[in-house]
Amino acid sequence: MKIYSAIVGNLHAPEWAERAAKADIETVELDQWTAQKSRLVATSDRGNEYAVALARHTQLLDGDILEYDPDAGRMVALRIRLNDVLVADLGELADEQPEEIIHIALELGHAIGNQHWPAVVKGTKVYVPLTVDKKVMESVMHTHRIEHVRCSFQPGSEIIPYLAPHEIRRLFGGAGHENETPHHHRHHHHHAHA
Repeated sequence: MKIYSAIVGNLHAPEWAERAAKADIETVELDQWTAQKSRLVATSDRGNEYAVALARHTQLLDGDILEYDPDAGRMVALRIRLNDVLVADLGELADEQPEEIIHIALELGHAIGNQHWPAVVKGTKVYVPLTVDKKVMESVMHTHRIEHVRCSFQPGSEIIPYLAPHEIRRLFGGAGHENETPHHHRHHHHHAHA
């Protein structure tokens, strides 16, 4: 089995989109957890197996091309299925008093932290991956009813361009995956004495 150690291009890049239009494309579909790995073996829509061994911390993206044979007019491309992401927008807080901003930010952090949801903060937005059913997340956010925070769900593929590789791994790399071993931890409360 040939091992692919580099990505030759991406279907979303204009020069590749042109080539793809004329090519016979074989698709290798990955879920968001598998796509985080730098080493994997996956089966294409035609039943062929492809082994990928990339440099560590290489981020596979939707549309990445593993192989392109211009003479045969064939291409092997990756399709990555990403979950939606809960986006909590704190942009409206900008006009509030510092105490109010701190209070609301802490309240949001508490709501997210209480659920053990991973989160990435970028600018005035907090991104939380969908690790449970959407209705459950909506219900949690609704219960806390945090003022000045607008929540919505956006496709993961729309969020990725704004994130660094380590943030992408945090959002899409393993939370809620069925193969993940459950982790247990106790809360230790330390009392500070003035």
